[in-house]
Amino acid sequence: MDRTLVVLYGSQTGTAQDTAERIGRQALRRRMKVRVEALDSYNVAGLISESLVIFVCATTGQGDPPDNMRNFWRFLFRKSLPAGSLCRLDCAVLGLGDSSYPKFNFVAKKLSKRLLQLGANALLPVGLADDQHDLGSDAVIDPWLKAFWEKALALYPLLPGQSLMKDEEPLPPRYTFQFLDNILEQSGSRVLAQEASGPPSSARPFLARVVSNRRVTSLTHFQDVRQIEFDISGSNIEFTAGDVVMMRPSNTPEDVEHFCQALRLDPESQFTLKSTDSSTALPSRLPQPCSVRYLVERFLDIAAVPRRSFFELLATFATNELEREKLAEFSSAQGQDELYTYCNRPRRTALEVLMDFPHTTAELKVDYLLDLFPEIQPRSFSIASSLLAHPNRLQILVAVVRYKTRLHKPRRGLCSSWLASLDPSLGDMYVPLWVKKGSMKFPRDPDSPVIMVGPGTGVAPFRSVLQERISQGRTANVLFFGCRSESKDFYCRSEWEEMVKAEQLILFTAFSRDQEDKIYVQHRVKEQAKVLWDLIANKNAFFYIAGNAKQMPTAVCDALKEAFQTEGGVSASEAEEMLDAMERSGRFQSETWS
Repeated sequence: MDRTLVVLYGSQTGTAQDTAERIGRQALRRRMKVRVEALDSYNVAGLISESLVIFVCATTGQGDPPDNMRNFWRFLFRKSLPAGSLCRLDCAVLGLGDSSYPKFNFVAKKLSKRLLQLGANALLPVGLADDQHDLGSDAVIDPWLKAFWEKALALYPLLPGQSLMKDEEPLPPRYTFQFLDNILEQSGSRVLAQEASGPPSSARPFLARVVSNRRVTSLTHFQDVRQIEFDISGSNIEFTAGDVVMMRPSNTPEDVEHFCQALRLDPESQFTLKSTDSSTALPSRLPQPCSVRYLVERFLDIAAVPRRSFFELLATFATNELEREKLAEFSSAQGQDELYTYCNRPRRTALEVLMDFPHTTAELKVDYLLDLFPEIQPRSFSIASSLLAHPNRLQILVAVVRYKTRLHKPRRGLCSSWLASLDPSLGDMYVPLWVKKGSMKFPRDPDSPVIMVGPGTGVAPFRSVLQERISQGRTANVLFFGCRSESKDFYCRSEWEEMVKAEQLILFTAFSRDQEDKIYVQHRVKEQAKVLWDLIANKNAFFYIAGNAKQMPTAVCDALKEAFQTEGGVSASEAEEMLDAMERSGRFQSETWS
């Protein structure tokens, strides 16, 4: 009997990958052969000959598959695939989502239905993990996995004489480090990134020079927001309004130094990696040979809040009784409240956890670093400029993340703090980046008005839209912008005022803290019901929302539906249907983030 489990994941931020790798470790403890791969790295034609597969997939944007499963997604939904082509496959689908979004776990649900259409046997109903649950995704994942292993071991039992591995028994590492005696010259990231041919991508980013890094909020304002401009000359990068730029940050020199000290590693030492299993590919972003400094600074995500899997693996190295007990508690289903209080609520980093468990950290073997720490994930930013207005340039608007918790050291966003630290006046600064298509699409008809609601940094993609449309002579533009104070965080004010003066833009502003009663963009939308109804009902206008996903998008939608009722004379249900119809036709779009 072939006791091989294939775990395939579609992951945008690394959470689904982490869950897939956790399932892979559980399979090894059940003495199964296991392969864990991103869906687009897997040869999808091989599905017809697999016996047992778990699919772990996140949902992005407006119900879209993650970037690393899009090719698989297109293949699986080909109409030409025979109905019974996966009849030999036992499978299970686990979705990771957030119920605050309208298309909660849409990808997992749709994938599960498609697999059944193709004849696959689902071992259990699709798992729908929810970030909004009080106990997080694990509230669904733990019982779902328990049920899966009961089914799987009934169909694929242990061989005679075999027993399950104990949780405290260390598994073999995926890679071994082979340190080099002689110090070789380290290949710089700039050379690595730009020697390869082809368009810039995650594997081959373009090193863009930072042209300017300007604070656009008042020095008296609590929030530091930056407008950063990059030179992309010679990159072959092209983008249009609504597209996003991707970049991977680096860890701070201070964190790199503390990490190397804690693990007694020489940052200048060189090593090559070797896979312990022929089916495990080497990380494509790491040069061979590589320095420890490069690995820690640019690859290992030591500044992230660690997931439960981090504690599960760390616990296998613990020899100190107190530390072993605490790590075991954090690894257990029963200890998730304690783990949340210790780690998630104060936003404690993985590096800080190592400092809190010094005896265990001292036992940590270097070969396990890539099992313990995930790879730094790329961050995405809406592009805030147009190539038509700024040739060979790319601009973004970045809010620098910094806040206090009960921990002494303020919490900082890794990418935003790294970007804010890049001062071009001190010399050439470079950022590895690439561009991908955004989810928002804008009308081709030059006469269609565009209505945009973008409070705070949500205005970034609309700055790109306005620059592009005005360059094309399209002046039917309406912008609702909101911020706290007209004098402190009114981003791009002079640009908007010039557009208004030239009759290229109608602008409505909401400054929430400049008067006793708070005024938000939804209030301005409600006030302009007559204007909006005329634009939407009579002039085929398109309506867009960008910004924080908490209350704003829902409040704006409610205000818009109320406008349909008061100005269009329709019922509440008809207003709801009108908005749904606009969304289906692409005339209503939103891009929100939590």
